[in-house]
Amino acid sequence: MSISVQLADFDCGAEIAALGAAGVGAVASFVGVVRGGSGAERVLAMSLEHYPGMTERALADIVAAAQQRWTLNGVRVIHRVGRLLAGEQIVFVGVAAAHRGEAFAACEFIMDFLKTRAPFWKKEETAQGAHWVDARESDDLAAQRWQ
Repeated sequence: MSISVQLADFDCGAEIAALGAAGVGAVASFVGVVRGGSGAERVLAMSLEHYPGMTERALADIVAAAQQRWTLNGVRVIHRVGRLLAGEQIVFVGVAAAHRGEAFAACEFIMDFLKTRAPFWKKEETAQGAHWVDARESDDLAAQRWQ
């Protein structure tokens, strides 16, 4: 298990390659990017803040919960902070397992709980100004299905 909260961008290909090893039959990954959109509400940039130490512990707890549910060979979570422009990468979740079902499920589980339980604060910048992003009900519903 490897977790990073960082300013720097990441190389998805290198991260996926690092998860491959003997016994791995599948690597599932997810990459989140700053959504741009269109029109007056188009997001130009997003600033992400976190609480150092607390954020990493929350991510480690989420990964540990996934490891209790599925047999995983490796997990890599990267979440960027700072100011990011539309189209830039925000988050990487990679999961290696012996079988694709476990890899897909664990990757989705980690992402669902990252969206609802990890202490990140997001501020979107649009042509109309900046505003803090509220939690989305759809994210809560996605996480609830794992209960």
